[in-house]
Amino acid sequence: MNKYIITHEKIKMQNREEQDFIVSALYNQGKKMIEVSLTPPDEDSLLGNIYIGRVENVVQNIRAAFVKISPEQTCYLSLDDLKNAHFTKKLSAKKEIVAGDELLVQVEREALKTKEPAVTANLSFAGKYAVLTSGNRRLGISSKLNKEQKAHYKELLHEFDTESYGLIIRTNAASVADETLIAEIRSLEQEWSQMRENVCHKTCYSVLKKARPTYLEDVKNQREGSVSEIITDDRGLFETICMDYGIHPKQFMTNGSVPVPVDQFQVPTISGTADSLTLTYYHDPMLTLSSLYSVKSSLEKALREQIWLKSGASIVLQHTEALTVIDVNSGKNIIKKEMRENLLRINLEAAKEIAYQLRLRNISGIIIIDFINLLAKEDEAVLLKEFRTYLKDDPVKTDLIDMTRLGLVEVTRKKIKKSLRDSLKMN
Repeated sequence: MNKYIITHEKIKMQNREEQDFIVSALYNQGKKMIEVSLTPPDEDSLLGNIYIGRVENVVQNIRAAFVKISPEQTCYLSLDDLKNAHFTKKLSAKKEIVAGDELLVQVEREALKTKEPAVTANLSFAGKYAVLTSGNRRLGISSKLNKEQKAHYKELLHEFDTESYGLIIRTNAASVADETLIAEIRSLEQEWSQMRENVCHKTCYSVLKKARPTYLEDVKNQREGSVSEIITDDRGLFETICMDYGIHPKQFMTNGSVPVPVDQFQVPTISGTADSLTLTYYHDPMLTLSSLYSVKSSLEKALREQIWLKSGASIVLQHTEALTVIDVNSGKNIIKKEMRENLLRINLEAAKEIAYQLRLRNISGIIIIDFINLLAKEDEAVLLKEFRTYLKDDPVKTDLIDMTRLGLVEVTRKKIKKSLRDSLKMN
């Protein structure tokens, strides 16, 4: 089972100055870092926040509008993303959006390099098992669920009013009873309904919903039951996490004549089962949590350009403004016997490592991979099939497009948050 570690770490930036970050990282059983987010303690992420935004100008030739969500912050809004938008102020009777219009928008992508944050008029209210969407009014079901499960949810949810909102059933829904899923959807319905009722009393730039801290969202987005423990060495963060899981502040101290702090709680993870999640406050003056999980060295490895594989081959990651290029080299692997099998073996090992590195480093956008040339078309098909399987473990939408005539593999990964490099302002 995986563990989630949340700690503070001072990390050297590009300018060589150290900066304090909240590091939230997912580790597997072998204490290998799988996923990581870096957040300055005094910086609130905009991602997921819902605002009343004001349209500053509309640029038809790029099919975009620029919307202010505060006097200082301008965001990008695609004109193709305005279906069923909720306007609080409409200056024109025409359907087209114009400067001065005010509408509800949600930040769906952080600012990346020179790009402003991106917002959408399709608001999302996410639960553990379902997502309610205001603009995209259809029933969507996770592609990771099988045919029988998809048919079941289509039948179960036909009663819901998808004329006024849409629903997306998450993979985690398969782990809970139908009653739990329905109760969560009803709660999301109520949240959207109350927001619509209350928005008439709000002014422009009001924050209608503030997203939870990054470290809490990252845990929620993991597959249900895949995380056995959340560990932090910050007492304040520990209590915040506990309250998020329903622990009352009164429970933070024991009863008795000499109350002492409680450092660990067990909370259920899946309704109706014995599965539980352990919440732990770690404090050991002899060994810090960061040292126990080698946080700093793991981050240093995740920033290296070259990665050596067990076979002796290597992969090299290079970043450009437009895309990321990954090259697979045979390196120290000089086996001449069974050349065809050996080349396929190296590429499969590289494909697994690349899928891991994309998630760890949060590399997004266009990714081009130059695998070692294979000697048979059948081997190319095997490679692509296996690579797709590895990419499916990534909670961020990642698509393997195809292999070009030049033998380059095209991958796209959805841009949501800054990459690890961008978080540290590295070129």
